[in-house]
Amino acid sequence: MRLEGEQVYLRPLELRDADGVYPTWLNDPEVCRYNSHGEILYTREMAQAYIENTINNPSFVVFAICLQEDDRHVGNLSLQQISVKNSSAEFAILIGDPFVYGRGIGYEAGTLLLEYAFNTLKLHRLYCGTHAENNAMQNLALKLGMSEEGRRRDALFKNGYFADIVEYGILADEYSEGLR
Repeated sequence: MRLEGEQVYLRPLELRDADGVYPTWLNDPEVCRYNSHGEILYTREMAQAYIENTINNPSFVVFAICLQEDDRHVGNLSLQQISVKNSSAEFAILIGDPFVYGRGIGYEAGTLLLEYAFNTLKLHRLYCGTHAENNAMQNLALKLGMSEEGRRRDALFKNGYFADIVEYGILADEYSEGLR
């Protein structure tokens, strides 16, 4: 399966990706500044175990974000904790290549994933949470049509202090209305 955009395409994350740049992203302090990664050395073996765990696991759909121009793998995007009962999933994104920051890659990839989640998987709700200082992710969530739903106070210990997590969500009918 491949989801096509103008700048990027999404393809399933594969075991061979553990041999590429992907594991290094989770060791980069700048890339991991606002997420829960970066506390321990992330190895190729850990990446392989994660990928193996997500393949054929119905509660995960994980895509590699690749550039159309040169097929370079620049990030990962996923639906996590997919609940059939609740028809919902957590939206997660990691742009690991800082050279593509500011090019709209996250927005385009996110748009492709929302379309897949609501039109193909027929989910009812997507949600995400981010570090209260992660303005880029907060802006992305809003640009994708998500609404701020709340705040979990002191929910993430990162860089020696507790930080709030700001929660966002979007419903299928809100997504459909946004397309009109």
